[in-house]
Amino acid sequence: MATLQSYVKRVSPINWRETLRNYAFLTIGALIMMVNFNIFMAPSNIAPGGVGGLSLILNHYTGISRGLGMLLLSTPLIALGFWQLGRFRFLVRTLYVTVFYTIGVDVTARFLPTGGIVDDLLLTAIYGGVLGGIGYGLVIHGRGMVSGTGIISRILQVKTGIPISQLYVAIDGFVIIALGLAFGWERALYGMIMLFIMGLASDYVFEGPSVVRIVFIVTDRPEAVGAMMMERLRVGVTRWSGEGMYTQAEHTILFCTVTRPDVELLRQVVAEIDPAAFVVIGQGHQTSGGVVRPPVFSKPPEAVDSETA
Repeated sequence: MATLQSYVKRVSPINWRETLRNYAFLTIGALIMMVNFNIFMAPSNIAPGGVGGLSLILNHYTGISRGLGMLLLSTPLIALGFWQLGRFRFLVRTLYVTVFYTIGVDVTARFLPTGGIVDDLLLTAIYGGVLGGIGYGLVIHGRGMVSGTGIISRILQVKTGIPISQLYVAIDGFVIIALGLAFGWERALYGMIMLFIMGLASDYVFEGPSVVRIVFIVTDRPEAVGAMMMERLRVGVTRWSGEGMYTQAEHTILFCTVTRPDVELLRQVVAEIDPAAFVVIGQGHQTSGGVVRPPVFSKPPEAVDSETA
């Protein structure tokens, strides 16, 4: 009873709006993943590792339905994750996704074509990876996880300090090797392609498109460059002092973010004021806080608020 009370205190209070949002993402993501499993992965026996791949092997040798097989494999992993990680809300969401997904795989299989929608294994690997990545990315957006290698990877990462991405690849790699032993190495190689594409797609869904450009400018004319950037680009600019390690000369570093269409205008502005400036432009996914203004492309504003700029 004391343990239950401690968990109740830990998870209270509940933000119902955020909770509904999370479970909406979890539900939609699980629906996409179960459809993907039945139209791409199961008919071809290609999987990007995980308990999905193990369930294909279990079904092949024992006849146990794929959804039930995933549920049987996932249950001890959820218990292990709860014991080792102890993140109550996360594991409740993971339990919800796992049960909904695994039961849904068997239910939706009755209404979807048993042979899939394509016969080409390469198309299966590509589109199965894309659709699976979209579903998995939405599940991550909902702050959950489909039980399986993700929980094992997280536990090992906490215990050993090994980067979780390396653990994902290693564990899923072993599952894909097992798939190769069961169904042939051609399908194992296609499984690697699906795993790679699924990782890219899930990252894209979770992080969003790279639409922000991060800009660092090392200049000896910071006032003029910064003022022109605020006037022409309408962005906030941050500056700090730096020292060249080779020349030991003092320089000023300017920092800002711009949208992709404004990159060329940024280069023109800096080149006009300080042709010798060192400019580094990198990619970012999103920004929050600070001065947020709409992109202006090459059209200068009519007026700029100097206090907020």
